Amino acid sequence: MKSGGLGAVQSSYGVPAKRRWRGLIIAVLGLVILSMLVPLVFLLGLHNSFHTSGYIYEQRNTPSSPNIIEYNRHDVRHKEDKSEDVLKNYSKGDKNGIVNTNEEKHRGVKTPPPLPPNAALQSPPTTNTPKVHNPKHGRTEQVTHPKTSSADETGTSCELTYGSYCLWQQEHKEVMKDAMVKKLKDQLFVARAYYPSIAKLPAQDKLSRQLKQSIQELEHVLSESSTDADLPPLVETKSERMDVAIARAKSVPVVCDNVDKKFRQLYDLTEDEADFHRKQSAFLYKLNVLTMPKSFHCLALKLTVEYFKSSHDEEEADSEKFEDSSLHHYVIFSNNVLAASVVINSTVTHAKVSRNQVFHVLSDGQNYYAMKLWFKRNNYGEAAVQVLNVEHLEMDSLKDNSLQLSLPEEFRVSFRSYDNPSMGQFRTEYISIFSHSHYLLPDIFSKLKKVVVLDDDVVIQRDLSSLWNLDMGEKVNGAVQFCSVRLGQLKGYLGEKGFSHNSCAWMSGLNIIDLVRWREFGLTQTYKRLIKELSVQKGSTTAAAWPASLLAFENKIYPLNESWVRSGLGHDYKIDSNSIKSAPVLHYNGKMKPWLDLGIPNYKSYWKKYLNKEDQLLSECNVNS
Repeated sequence: MKSGGLGAVQSSYGVPAKRRWRGLIIAVLGLVILSMLVPLVFLLGLHNSFHTSGYIYEQRNTPSSPNIIEYNRHDVRHKEDKSEDVLKNYSKGDKNGIVNTNEEKHRGVKTPPPLPPNAALQSPPTTNTPKVHNPKHGRTEQVTHPKTSSADETGTSCELTYGSYCLWQQEHKEVMKDAMVKKLKDQLFVARAYYPSIAKLPAQDKLSRQLKQSIQELEHVLSESSTDADLPPLVETKSERMDVAIARAKSVPVVCDNVDKKFRQLYDLTEDEADFHRKQSAFLYKLNVLTMPKSFHCLALKLTVEYFKSSHDEEEADSEKFEDSSLHHYVIFSNNVLAASVVINSTVTHAKVSRNQVFHVLSDGQNYYAMKLWFKRNNYGEAAVQVLNVEHLEMDSLKDNSLQLSLPEEFRVSFRSYDNPSMGQFRTEYISIFSHSHYLLPDIFSKLKKVVVLDDDVVIQRDLSSLWNLDMGEKVNGAVQFCSVRLGQLKGYLGEKGFSHNSCAWMSGLNIIDLVRWREFGLTQTYKRLIKELSVQKGSTTAAAWPASLLAFENKIYPLNESWVRSGLGHDYKIDSNSIKSAPVLHYNGKMKPWLDLGIPNYKSYWKKYLNKEDQLLSECNVNS
């Protein structure tokens, strides 16, 4: 009985269990088949009635300020770019490009409120006549009628969104022979608009099939052709068939609202596609200018390996010169071996007395040993060269987290035109500035009284010894002022700190620094305090670097004559060659550095002639010299 009862129980539950498993298996198989079909439908474009797939839609940013539109920063050196979803979020910015702080507060700076009418741009007091060249080149300019860039279709300046990419793209724009391609695209545009309405009419089934076939033919042709030369034979026949189909479609009574909606939808998709390709192109440009050339990596790697293979004396031959305050000391922050070499070589070449020159190159740990070996195996007249690893400096000021080791940074600021603010005209300026590491100078060189700070993207064409004879009085920083941008215009950006509204911004590149006055005024402590205060508002210490520098050096700038530096060689294509040849210092501020493939070709020769072309490693690494 027990066994029979047990058998009865087992038989009563066995069949339903099998049925449940069979149902589960069928459900799983159904989901697998469905998961395969749905992507296939999307890939074939069946979900949108032959619309072109692959668009990315992104809401456009609209500037909130009618006068100063946006402040952007791009750190030109050793910043990590996040490539994840970068095309979709390009206009929101990255660490080395465009930053909109309304959307990413921690990555940029805020858009200031509208300026009052009396804050209009003014020309520098010492400038009475307009300059010949583009006001973007970084010198003090007459800006009563500044050169501006027109707004694009979205109502915003290209430079405002994409920076110097727009300058490069405009210079390299090619005239394409694509008249027939454009005609086919127009036909496809119209056919797609009419097709959904025609397909709903049973009486027009033949026309619907004809229209569908013509659409598919042109889609296939355009997928493989971008110019007329790429078009296959008999394409005109297909175009004529499409014309006939479109003409018949237009003659059929349809609901106009439906066609109108379809036209608008296709227009939005086409606009989004163009926006996607623009962002993609701008991203590839940024990737190119931010990436160190392969040949430079090769050189640094070979130098580093060679350094550890060879023996080195710990005591440097010119070590006694490094702390001799009677000599002329030059400081360069760089992680680029050849860039630093060009700066030193060009300076020594034009020096009247090179034995009085001492160069201090501050680099990072990755490039330190390559720098050490390079400057040991190359001679620069009678000048002494010291290489320091900023990551191994032991100073009390480094214990403060508000000061981070970094290389010179560059900012971009865009203004709405004051002549025609309603016309969407903008003016964009590119300004280089001290980084956090510059504020360690008094501690790093505690025994020195005065130094000249050079960016690693400058070329020296005249003797600089006269800088050491300047009487700067109570001033600390001798710099070329940039009066196209005044502090009063940046009031919403700088906050309510006490400063003269008529003071000009200033630039790095060539700076004579009185370290004695610096220590007396406690500028490093002032900068650290400002960084702490402003980083709370801006979201990061990097974004606070420029306003902190402007405020820290308020009333402490000794204006160098504007003829000292010709700036803008890293972004301005329209600088006159005569002004370049006559300038004592050339500054390649901007993203298009002379050692990059995207560097402005007309300006590269001024930089390349100071390379040591006889060095064997340059040939081994295929350095373009």
